[in-house]
Amino acid sequence: MFLRKLTLLKDIVSSEEEYPFSIPSIRSVDTLTFRSNVTFFVGENGSGKSTLLEAIAYCCGFNTAGGGRNNTYNVPSSEAVLGEYIRLSWSPKVTNGFFLRSESFFEFASHIDSLGVYKPYGGKSLHHQSHGESFFSLFLNRFGARGIYLLDEPEAALSPARQLAFLQILKELESQSQFIIATHSPIIMAFPGAQILNFDSCPIEEIEYESTDHYLITKGFFDNKELYLRKLFE
Repeated sequence: MFLRKLTLLKDIVSSEEEYPFSIPSIRSVDTLTFRSNVTFFVGENGSGKSTLLEAIAYCCGFNTAGGGRNNTYNVPSSEAVLGEYIRLSWSPKVTNGFFLRSESFFEFASHIDSLGVYKPYGGKSLHHQSHGESFFSLFLNRFGARGIYLLDEPEAALSPARQLAFLQILKELESQSQFIIATHSPIIMAFPGAQILNFDSCPIEEIEYESTDHYLITKGFFDNKELYLRKLFE
């Protein structure tokens, strides 16, 4: 691993009533310790996963609109308001990596078109590939050894079969790289040996895969689809 610990600098927080400290999971943070090369942030929408991931990207020097250290472009709502309030502890510090922000991937693809540099992305414009293919081109060509990769909902463009293939890529890279991934996918978060941090609890705590709502709800639905649908529609 490279990133070992995250600390919230509470002594410079002026008000816990203002965003992002109004988010219970963020307000509850003292330190988070990373113990695996693959860590998942899980929790409901609005639980703070993306907010903290974006702040880590900011402290890594990555473009918080999505990209690496050398990708300079802007999109709305990518200001990483939490970035100034956290400190990262490294061993050793790495500068190579990437921040995947699924919601602004279209703008990232347009930025790459403006540069005309396609080799790290499969040799052609990301806009000339399907959404899922463009994500996979990024994973296969842009990701490499000795880097830290921050992924916000990578499943957004991936079919279940592609999510399984993505796990193969993680397995190939995990020994020399670090991944922190915010996800709702019970397929992706099943990666063996991963650390899973639950943002629905305060403070944020580590949770076993089979105890996540994502696993329990999905399994419950598949085990008794008719009962779930009857309760929803009655």
